[in-house]
Amino acid sequence: MSEQGKSSASAAAAAPPAAGSDTYKGWLFKWTNYLKGYQRRWFVLSNGLLSYYRTQAEMAHTCRGTINLATAHIDTEDACNIVLSSSGRTYHLKASTELERQRWTTALDLARTKAIRMMNDQSDDSGDEDPGSQSDRSEIQGTLKILISKLDDLSTCNDLIAKHGAALQRSLSELEGLKVPVEGGEKIKAVNERATLFRITSNAMINACRDFLDLAETHSRRWQRALQYEREQRAHLEETIEQLAKQHNSLERAWRAGPTLSSSTPSAPTNKKASERPLQGEASDEDEDTEYFDAMEDSPAFITVTATDNTQHRRSQTSLSGAIGGNSYDWNQDDHMSPSYNDVSGKELQPRRQRRTRVPDKPNYSLNLWSIMKNCIGKELSKIPMPVNFNEPLSMLQRLTEDLEYHELLDKAARCDSSLEQMCLVAAFSVSSYSTTVHRTAKPFNPLLGETYELDRLEEFGYRSLCEQVSHHPPAAAHHVISQRGWTLWQEITIGSKFRGKYLSIMPLGAIHLLFHSSGNHYVWRKVTSTVHNIIVGKLWIDQSGDIEIVNHRTKETCQLKFSPYSYFSRDVARKVTGVVADTGGQAHYILSGTWDEKIESAKIIQSSRGGSGSEGKQKTIYQTLPPKLLWKKYPLPENAENMYYFSALALTLNEPDDGVCLTDSRLRPDQRLMEEGQWDEANSEKQRLEEKQRAVRRRREAEASDALDEECDNESGREYEGYQPLWFHQRRDSVTGETNFVYKGGYWEAKERQDWTMCPNIF
Repeated sequence: MSEQGKSSASAAAAAPPAAGSDTYKGWLFKWTNYLKGYQRRWFVLSNGLLSYYRTQAEMAHTCRGTINLATAHIDTEDACNIVLSSSGRTYHLKASTELERQRWTTALDLARTKAIRMMNDQSDDSGDEDPGSQSDRSEIQGTLKILISKLDDLSTCNDLIAKHGAALQRSLSELEGLKVPVEGGEKIKAVNERATLFRITSNAMINACRDFLDLAETHSRRWQRALQYEREQRAHLEETIEQLAKQHNSLERAWRAGPTLSSSTPSAPTNKKASERPLQGEASDEDEDTEYFDAMEDSPAFITVTATDNTQHRRSQTSLSGAIGGNSYDWNQDDHMSPSYNDVSGKELQPRRQRRTRVPDKPNYSLNLWSIMKNCIGKELSKIPMPVNFNEPLSMLQRLTEDLEYHELLDKAARCDSSLEQMCLVAAFSVSSYSTTVHRTAKPFNPLLGETYELDRLEEFGYRSLCEQVSHHPPAAAHHVISQRGWTLWQEITIGSKFRGKYLSIMPLGAIHLLFHSSGNHYVWRKVTSTVHNIIVGKLWIDQSGDIEIVNHRTKETCQLKFSPYSYFSRDVARKVTGVVADTGGQAHYILSGTWDEKIESAKIIQSSRGGSGSEGKQKTIYQTLPPKLLWKKYPLPENAENMYYFSALALTLNEPDDGVCLTDSRLRPDQRLMEEGQWDEANSEKQRLEEKQRAVRRRREAEASDALDEECDNESGREYEGYQPLWFHQRRDSVTGETNFVYKGGYWEAKERQDWTMCPNIF
């Protein structure tokens, strides 16, 4: 290596890591191959991971390799060399000077110790084993119990050896001072007896040690083989993901350099949204996991014909019923609708209280997402320790409350005379809850167990909302809303999520219930799957896909909604939603159409007939409809929303400080408040403190449960441990669906009126 290279590396080397610092950066020389030898690379040590780049500029987009120090072996060959080995990979590194090598060695050792400690802490609290490993865990637990019993035997033998050894020593001491032969004979006899006891105990000790050693060696070899296999599989998976990321990046550059398809492909007869790809073409970064969405599979099972005044029928192979790109009318222009309807384009009442209209701008902090997410493949999202850099300053409870952004749809539905027209508005409300997610790629804070969130809009809009985190693993939240305008909504949502390496799937589990007081109509539906794409390379974007079935359990009327997944090869409108409202006998009465990020329209069916077969060989139904009428349209985002996490007008007010709220309210969560104020480093520290506090409480609760179980085993009348019980919700069996879920048991708003929060736990 040239002297010039050495001096360059020395000049650019990072300073020694400060006490307590988690990040260390600098230039090192890395062995590449026999042709190129050692090459200068920029290394970054952060959060227990050592990553390297060709240049400092590459830190923003391309990581060349990463080693997890928690499983790495660190060795120093000579004065300037460092060797790192982990999961079958070895990095040969060279520092410019012996002093610089010592600095890096110290930083690596400290980071490795901290990473091992963090991994052990997370393993104590993760609980993320798959159900299929129950038998393996049972076998391991049984083996551990045997090992513990053997250790107890060794401990008992050790105590006996110490006791008999001390007695033998005393006897020998007394023997030395004897002068009388008769007395000496008795003492010698006593010494022989004690020596015999000592020999027997020693033999028992040796046999117990031999049994323990044989058992430990047998299972140790087996566990070593299993551990080695898992390490090899993980290393293979990491290498595969890195190769896919590089190939993906090359495909992206090739696509951008090539001609666009829009000039040679005729566009569909839709509005300008139809010719756009999600997020201005960034969806072209999709990989093989997202290209399975084939356009032909999503072709509608029906064709609509819109009836006009001059009786000229217009056919559409999409299921938009002429809504997109056609003439739209509001519900209050429909002669068939109730006369009490108002236009849905604005709020019914202006808020009496002045709410805030902005939050502090989001700081521009860069962070390598892949360096963190690559160690989390296949895990539950809620069990991945994430810095606040990937969050937005709202909790999951507040995001759940955002479903009420378009609550006036339910106010109008409560005044509706026809249950079928009411179903249309309920369907529009179910779609409207996704409109706030189109640009919201940040992750909300995971609520702490027992955390609550209230939204009191009784004076402004006539409703009150309460959420509580009722379970931590799996994470589950209960939500209850009651409105003075004739409806009640409740739900228990468990978020199931999996990181698949290139995309993130979020599956909300649980039913949403909506009851209208005057008619008794009880609607039930479930949410669709959300997918976050381009986790590795490209700009993050969100898609919604799946089916929603809304059932009115009083009349048995149904609405089938289909959220079409995005396909790059489809010329159809992006984020499309279609639906059919049918009566008890299955006869269709309304066609719903639109997009989940823009608007939903409805067209009343006046005639239906059977048409020809489609591309899949299925016979399609032809519906003749009236012109489409607007049900719901998204409110425009506030000014400067791109710098405020793309929050809607309601989202901007959700974390606004409010007097008199419960001590467990999300507004009082310190890490979330610090993040909103732009103090992200302090927020990360506070987040770690809260999570560790929650782990300590959970371990104490598990210890209490174990003690109660032991008492119950020892004494038939032992106490029964109930476990954690939510404060404002309790489990009940639903008479309509037959499912057991958490429902509001009352008492919260009365406690707020008294300002009596003495029953609340100290979770912050």
